[in-house]
Amino acid sequence: MERFEITLPARAAGAARQTALAGVVSSGNLEVLVEAGQDPATCAIEVNTSAHGFREIWEAVLADFAERYPAGGLRIAINDAGATPAVVSLRLSQAFEDSTGEDS
Repeated sequence: MERFEITLPARAAGAARQTALAGVVSSGNLEVLVEAGQDPATCAIEVNTSAHGFREIWEAVLADFAERYPAGGLRIAINDAGATPAVVSLRLSQAFEDSTGEDS
């Protein structure tokens, strides 16, 4: 299991924050838990993945998410079982929308 944390600059959102969970950890999938964080100007993300050696790809997908969504003030935990970048992006979007009530 590989684990890392990344904190990205992100626009703060004005929507109410609630805890949200999207996805399920199983072969080729992942779960994303979104909850309120500390800093409204950053998005803190913890990744736990079974796929070793893909940190650069993770960072690119997560940076894209932080640029597309006003995710400032969120803390995100990701538990991965080998999901593709497209699935990661989808689950992040779903969890964000459930947490904030906002669309992209």
